[in-house]
Amino acid sequence: MAALPSFDRLMAALERLPGIGPKSARRMGHALLSMGEAEAEALVSSITEARSRTRTCSICRSLTEEDPCRVCTDPTRDARLLAVVEDAADVEVLEKTREFRGRYHVLGGALAPLRGIGPDDLHVDGLLSRVASDGVEEVLLATNPNVEGEATALYLARRLKPMGPRVTRLALGLPVGAALEFADEVTLSRSLTGRREI
Repeated sequence: MAALPSFDRLMAALERLPGIGPKSARRMGHALLSMGEAEAEALVSSITEARSRTRTCSICRSLTEEDPCRVCTDPTRDARLLAVVEDAADVEVLEKTREFRGRYHVLGGALAPLRGIGPDDLHVDGLLSRVASDGVEEVLLATNPNVEGEATALYLARRLKPMGPRVTRLALGLPVGAALEFADEVTLSRSLTGRREI
């Protein structure tokens, strides 16, 4: 097959998406090119609209179209319970379980010293400020159950415990090395129900 520079660039762009390798990028590229003009324009329009309307909540750092977000402004949510997650996608995953009725704080990643990501690169100061001023009684560390997530949870537990809140971690049930966003709702629901103190 002759070289197709524009298709190669499309595949390279698709491969930058999480979980997309060369084979998936090729299949997606072919699917995108075989779309009708109206479908392709609708896809481009929806991406453009989502990018222009979506922003970060000034309180929890989750993605929202209104600031503050609907969770932060919901009076029925328990403000004494705060779940700390790595990414905004994790908020959506926890919300699908309908088990968690507290509020959230998005760190924006996890500690990864080998990649140069330290505490100053995450939204740790905002978390500590919220715990100090918002009457938080329990902080659920819902970071991913992998090396970086565990290191982040331990670091945060050391910083939070002297402040007084109960510090908990998601219970067993999530496979080690997996990302929170890929957990099924039943497993995640059991993990929330059986969370433990660390």
